[in-house]
Amino acid sequence: MARDIKGAISEAAERLDKNYGSQGIFEIGVGERLPKRGEIIEIIRELRRVIFPGFFGSENTAYVSFDNFAGNTLASIYEKLFKQIRIALRFENRGKEMEGIEDRAEELTLKFIDKIPDIQKMIFKDVEAELNGDPAAGSKEDVIFSYPGIYAVSVYRIAHELRVLGVPYIPRIMTEHAHSETGIDINPGAEIGEYFFIDHGTGIVIGETTRIGNNVKIYQGVTLGAISTMKGQALSGVKRHPTIEDNVVIYANTTILGGDTVIGHDSVIAGNTFVTASIPANTKVSALAPELQIQERVRK
Repeated sequence: MARDIKGAISEAAERLDKNYGSQGIFEIGVGERLPKRGEIIEIIRELRRVIFPGFFGSENTAYVSFDNFAGNTLASIYEKLFKQIRIALRFENRGKEMEGIEDRAEELTLKFIDKIPDIQKMIFKDVEAELNGDPAAGSKEDVIFSYPGIYAVSVYRIAHELRVLGVPYIPRIMTEHAHSETGIDINPGAEIGEYFFIDHGTGIVIGETTRIGNNVKIYQGVTLGAISTMKGQALSGVKRHPTIEDNVVIYANTTILGGDTVIGHDSVIAGNTFVTASIPANTKVSALAPELQIQERVRK
């Protein structure tokens, strides 16, 4: 039996058109554009080049003047980032007065460029934390080249500064890219102190209003989340994720929930625990070990 291919396609297209209209987000006007994910990922690459010269680019630092290299790379970052920030601001303000968008994009980009040396210093401290915290780490170079935790935290540090400056869209695009690359999900709104150590990393989730102090270690599968998000947008801006104070260690597959939950400094949270209440400082928290049943196999 002959199939009406054109008719089927036409019917599906009509249904898609209705879906588009029902959402109210797909009618982009003349001159309006969305930020480009590919361009933002390229900005991340350029920032990693300037933070770790010689590691992620083609330049040989034996023949490169560091100040010239930094200046040229920063100029490239400025040009690319300015364009994406301008696009993001225009898109966020579509339908409103656009006067001053160009100046605002320039101001935000320059402020971010000024922050890059400080971001670099923070990332260097994270590298040191990884090296000191993992006996398997052979060197700082090993950590920088290979560790997914450093990649995720580096991108977070970059995205967080953009978020603090009030840049829309781009910070979350950055951290979700790192999430897709590493399996580590750090919201750019989280506040994370110095010497942050992630070991292994896969499955870590750090929510938007999380606060983490200095010298904190987190292992794979840890969730720092909200108790409930049933109210959706009504909770926007509300502290709904936990606070982790200085010198805390959180072992694998632990879940800590709630905006009022505070893990006191110098505490250890053992693996596979579920915490929804505050823990005093200098405390060790662990769950009861599951009872093992061992039976001899019957061989036939």
